[in-house]
Amino acid sequence: MKVLIAGAGEVGTYLAKLLSREMIDTVLLDKNAEVLNNLDDNFDLMTIVGSPTSINSLKEAGVGDTDLFVAVTPEESQNIMSCMLSSELGAKKTLARIDNYEYLLPETSAFFEKSGVHSLIYPEMLAADEVVYALKRPWMRQWHELYGGRLILTGIKVRENASILNIPLYELTKDDSFYHIVGIKRYSSTIIPGGSDVIKKNDIVFFTTTPDYLPKLRRICGKEEFEVKNVMIMGGGRIVVRTCLGMPSQVNVKIIEQNIDRCHWLTQQVNNAMIIHGDGRDTELLKEEGIRDMDAFVALTANSEANILACMAAKRFGVKKTVAEVENIDYITLVEKLDIGTVINKKLIAAGHIYKLLLDADVSNIKTMTVANADVAELIAKEDSKITKRAVKNLGLPKDLTIGGLVRDGKACIVTGDTHIQAGDHVIIFCHDTAIRKIEKYFH
Repeated sequence: MKVLIAGAGEVGTYLAKLLSREMIDTVLLDKNAEVLNNLDDNFDLMTIVGSPTSINSLKEAGVGDTDLFVAVTPEESQNIMSCMLSSELGAKKTLARIDNYEYLLPETSAFFEKSGVHSLIYPEMLAADEVVYALKRPWMRQWHELYGGRLILTGIKVRENASILNIPLYELTKDDSFYHIVGIKRYSSTIIPGGSDVIKKNDIVFFTTTPDYLPKLRRICGKEEFEVKNVMIMGGGRIVVRTCLGMPSQVNVKIIEQNIDRCHWLTQQVNNAMIIHGDGRDTELLKEEGIRDMDAFVALTANSEANILACMAAKRFGVKKTVAEVENIDYITLVEKLDIGTVINKKLIAAGHIYKLLLDADVSNIKTMTVANADVAELIAKEDSKITKRAVKNLGLPKDLTIGGLVRDGKACIVTGDTHIQAGDHVIIFCHDTAIRKIEKYFH
């Protein structure tokens, strides 16, 4: 497989590093020779200095035999145009990063499809969806609906009052089969657990379960149920706007933004929030605006450090749920130690969606887990594929992945070692972020 990425910004650079690590033939095209030289020295990928809207540059980069062309430059119009050109020049699939929500509407996306732009990705919209999900389920760190919500994969930080601590997993699941523990995040490491592993205080534990069992899962994790009714948001960018538009009508929202012009812009974009001009890191301002009455605090500025500090301040005032946009990937482990509830990272979210186009197997959904260095994928078992030949415990699956559940004939099931997967089953895989391609051979 060959992937050509146009744009060596944050998303493009991160994606190129990820693909080169997985030994995918990757070419990165950008106008900035200095940025490309730095990458060329450290990663196994080809770099081309040129414009993504130049036919000569695209041909030099080998667009004609490219399986996927990804345009993630800062310029939306440039991304769209380069996808159109690349499709005309022979690229099998194209994907453009956009900044306009209207382009995602069905009638508009159909037009782009006909024009050679096969997929559109709007990272701010995806990030806003993650924020809204986090506020709807505040006792969880992560939430992913699989196969239309029939199965749930959730990450939960367990405290000292959890009843599942320090017990071997084979003991935990001996009598209770309503959940499957697919991963444990401990400090900076992600564990794909076996039967002898145990859960420790402050681990982030990833479970697969069905929606009916979520209350029971919450109880065994020692979590309190509460509804978010009052939210304070720091920042005034596109993610904030999309978050407010996606917020349930009964939620009261206050937005704090430093830039006065941006405040005026926000009043035109959203009508379900109070706009306050000020610095969200100012503790006196937070107190004046009722931080102690807030159920959640969401920091969505472009400054990761400011977002982290503001969430820490909110925690000191007793806010139960905090959400921080942290675009510096190196900070994510630090944020976990500081006990900030949910981390939003546009690069990782965007990468999860782009991965869909990179797998050879029939994958209907795949996401990158922001806080677990892991992927979760939903794959379909084919007739006579290796995955259907034996019970799960006898398949010889790699140790860095596990099967968390399946959906058969529309009904969700938790997978055990004795489960025998059948053709047509939708199977949920949880694995380290370098192992997703290992599972493909089992589903052909």
